[in-house]
Amino acid sequence: MAIELAPIPLPATASRTDFDPDFGREVKGVKPGELTPEQFKEIETALYTHGILLFRDAALTPEQQYALTKAFDPEAESYGHGNNKTQSTKKSILHPDLKTIPRVPQVQLIGNGMVYNHEGLESAALKHPSHTTFHKTRVSPENEALGITRFYRWHIDAALYDYNPPRATTLYGITVPGGDRQTVRYSDDDDPSGEILSVPLGTTAFVSGKKMFQILPPELKSLAVRTSVRYAPHPYVWMAPARAKSDGLGIVNEGLELPLSELPEWEQSKIKTLPILWKNPVTGELHFQVHPCGAHELIVKPLPLGASREGALYPDGEHIKDLGKVRELLHSMQRPGIAPGLVYPHDWKERDLVLFHNRGLLHTVVGAFKPDQVRAFHQCNLAASDVPAGPTEQDIIAWA
Repeated sequence: MAIELAPIPLPATASRTDFDPDFGREVKGVKPGELTPEQFKEIETALYTHGILLFRDAALTPEQQYALTKAFDPEAESYGHGNNKTQSTKKSILHPDLKTIPRVPQVQLIGNGMVYNHEGLESAALKHPSHTTFHKTRVSPENEALGITRFYRWHIDAALYDYNPPRATTLYGITVPGGDRQTVRYSDDDDPSGEILSVPLGTTAFVSGKKMFQILPPELKSLAVRTSVRYAPHPYVWMAPARAKSDGLGIVNEGLELPLSELPEWEQSKIKTLPILWKNPVTGELHFQVHPCGAHELIVKPLPLGASREGALYPDGEHIKDLGKVRELLHSMQRPGIAPGLVYPHDWKERDLVLFHNRGLLHTVVGAFKPDQVRAFHQCNLAASDVPAGPTEQDIIAWA
């Protein structure tokens, strides 16, 4: 049977004029755990073209999920943060969220509630990440009872230290609890003018990095195409004492991060400095790919010869080390890309398999579960064998 690609069902909140029509496809006519080499090539091209691929009612073992994820990068070996590294680093904000499948350490068990006798794990206490433990402010208990919630943390799947960002992530829904829809509030409770978004319970929300770049005004496109972001060493340990913005897009600048001298031992050579824009290997499009919570410095190249300086930001280049300014600039560039009309909140069903291009979009956990609402997913991404490709000289000339 031939592979069929159908548009994924979009929510009513998706903008009819601004949402990328190429974003997301449902794959039919093929079993994701049993792809032939020829079928995989089709899937690979489709993923880089559409960002997200959805397989409904998929049967997938951890071994098959690892093999599928690895097919996107055959030289990759370890989980995106290093096998078993997130659980051994107790101070990392990722520590409570992930449990490793013993026989396939590249696959993680994530979710909520108690899970028993699962793929070699006698028991696992899972905890759905909540904004209540990471944001500067929180939704009041009264509003929580009314179904008000927040985006947790917009991010790319990446260690951002030592390991390269994975090319693709696979998420497989095994146990999916039902429940009432929730409403994401982008701002604090006392800001009635803030944007909101209706979402399914426990959704994973996605936005296109391509669209995030495309909608920027010219002066910010010029800044983005010329800029690289330097991440903090051990960024998930560094950021752990700090608190996030109410929209989940970056950290409130209060100086609460761990001093670099108090981090686990680190090496300058392992710090990641990556372009803000990553080039799609199939379409050639540029995607705005920054994990704002881990960003530490910005390095801006000067305008190319002959480029107009009118309205340009940092036309002579700049190394921006002021953390408040770094965060202000990144938020100004990324915030338009998470507007309600540009968000795809996936409505999970049991045995859904979602593949997403980790170098082409941002995503976030959303919402809150009660302790007795059991949810179990398998997640796999692999630290890449290469670094993301940034803009070419031609791209810089075109957009600067």
